[in-house]
Amino acid sequence: MARELGIRVDDLTREQKKADADVEQVKGRRQRDQDKLDRGLVTNPKDLEHLQHELVSLERRINELEDVELEVMEQLETAQAELTSVNDQLAAIADKGSSVLASRDEKQAALDAETQSVTSERAITASGVPADLLALYDKLRESKGGVGASALRQRRCGGCGLELSPADLASIKAKPVDEVVRCEECSRILVRTSESGL
Repeated sequence: MARELGIRVDDLTREQKKADADVEQVKGRRQRDQDKLDRGLVTNPKDLEHLQHELVSLERRINELEDVELEVMEQLETAQAELTSVNDQLAAIADKGSSVLASRDEKQAALDAETQSVTSERAITASGVPADLLALYDKLRESKGGVGASALRQRRCGGCGLELSPADLASIKAKPVDEVVRCEECSRILVRTSESGL
């Protein structure tokens, strides 16, 4: 829209300059004819009458051209005001866009730092986990939307929300604490806690 308004302002500016030039040209001609009349250079009555008619005609033409010039000036003023308004809106949008991008970049940097920290922390934690368990966890995490293990809380799997039957709970309770147990529904590794309800 700003581009179209800019083109309109340019067109109207050219039109106004042309209208100005047209008015000045006719005024110049009127001035020359008036000078001839004032200096008495025209003595023939017929030529004198013709010159007076021409002066009246030129005056009428000047009025018409000035009306056109005023109309173009009004249109130009309106178009310039619209262009200024649109440019102000675009500048405000650009400022807001810059602010949003800066905020996004800041948040991205914080997320990158957090990711690096979590990745380092995971590497330290994973170093103490047996390789086969870590491989199982990574495989499950990849296939289960990033969650390979979930807490068993109040007899429910934290991954799929399934409530385990009393028989399954008894079976899990009977297994050694270091044995890997998995959810029957989602296959995730179940992490037993004091809140498991065993």
